[in-house]
Amino acid sequence: MNEVIAVYGGSFDPPHVAHTLVAAYVLSAHPVDRLLVVPTAQHPFEKRLTAFEHRVHMCELAMSDLRRVDISTVEQELEGPSLTLHMLRELARRHPAAQLRLVIGSDLLAETPGWHAFDEVRALAPPIIVGRSGHAYDEDGEPLPELPDVSSTEVRRRLRAGISTDGLLNPKVAAYVREHGLYREPSVRP
Repeated sequence: MNEVIAVYGGSFDPPHVAHTLVAAYVLSAHPVDRLLVVPTAQHPFEKRLTAFEHRVHMCELAMSDLRRVDISTVEQELEGPSLTLHMLRELARRHPAAQLRLVIGSDLLAETPGWHAFDEVRALAPPIIVGRSGHAYDEDGEPLPELPDVSSTEVRRRLRAGISTDGLLNPKVAAYVREHGLYREPSVRP
């Protein structure tokens, strides 16, 4: 049987506990052999992101307690804005014997008609839908387990305001953020 690789992409700016819980959930509840966490290199809608290297390292720290999780820098090697289809095509080229599965939050289901060639994305890597707060239903309307409602936007707001992120960030990620002075000013994103 071919290896099944779940592909979990996102900005991860910063990676928080809900990201880690998604990875643990997918590995525990779905027949996958491993999970690739794929930080976005260049946001397709030109959203300003913290430096790719920082986000990759924070993902490594956030996922360090989970076996069968690898952090992929494939997005950095692709040209232009990050598009899910381009990333999946490259991963399929690198892992020709593997079955890819795309991890997607249920809150994004309504947006998929606007994605670049989502039908091809779905064919290349059939989605694993993960329940998000307020959107805990799959494509067929079936209920899904809801994961905690944590957002990177809220974590960044708390960090800028000097408010505790206890329970929202892996302590190793929080230490890295402090050590590198990340998320201090809204207009300065190293």
